[in-house]
Amino acid sequence: MKILVTGANGQVGQELQFLATNFTDFDIVFTDSSTLDITNEAAVIALFETHQFDYCLNCAAYTAVDKAESNQELAFQVNVVGTENLAKACAKHKTWLVHLSTDYVYHTNINRPYIETDETAPKCVYAATKLEGSQKALVINPLTTIIRTSWVYSSFRHNFVKTMLRLSESRTTLSVVFDQIGTPTYARDLALAMLKIVEQINASPKNASQIGIFHYSNEGVTSWYDFAHAVYEITQTTMVLLPIESKDYPTPAKRPHFSVLNKAKIKNTFNLTIPHWRTALLQCIITLQHENKTIQ
Repeated sequence: MKILVTGANGQVGQELQFLATNFTDFDIVFTDSSTLDITNEAAVIALFETHQFDYCLNCAAYTAVDKAESNQELAFQVNVVGTENLAKACAKHKTWLVHLSTDYVYHTNINRPYIETDETAPKCVYAATKLEGSQKALVINPLTTIIRTSWVYSSFRHNFVKTMLRLSESRTTLSVVFDQIGTPTYARDLALAMLKIVEQINASPKNASQIGIFHYSNEGVTSWYDFAHAVYEITQTTMVLLPIESKDYPTPAKRPHFSVLNKAKIKNTFNLTIPHWRTALLQCIITLQHENKTIQ
């Protein structure tokens, strides 16, 4: 199987690179913004003409949630135009597109975990552009699987876990919001799920049940405050955590107060077993400690 991975230097992209050696049947071409500008339609077309890709795993995105509020055009170009370019190329070459999206598209007052058919109501530029890009992909390319995920972290790149560990080196007290509820997602678990999904799609190609929107995060529910508490508990770090409300920590972009994802559909369709978020967090921290990575 010939697979294109975009956004290879991001959290999920780097985890895909780490896991790739375990999937010997996959011939994977990894690209980042320096080797493939997905906003450049001609560049995308040229790459697809050169390689006959069976699958495209689109991990490329503008994910700076707050910066997107003041960089709306760039966010639109990457998250909408870039996704549209990939979807067009996939449609032309009958390539199956697996595209990552976000829980931030859900910003309603629902009081249960979201299912894939629930109403979307994005209230920030990042979420709106991710939603529009996904919608275009589903219309343009008949073979598209959208995976909405949440609170992604990894041993790679910048993320909440590494920020908490870095701050512990210089501070003894930290305020963290407790009224935003969701589920962390370890990028390695998400990357593994994506590869297993490709395996299953390939075993039964053009199965209509595998097309459309799916949810993936680790199991369980938590707040950012409790997530931070778990990081310090696992690392046995002394830190006084102060729970605060979102209104006490204003940000340019609005985040949903509740964005827990129901994952029954993806588990049943692709026969996935998903680890609990605390188990996943422990594995990430073990990886960080084993590799002695700098917490930046």
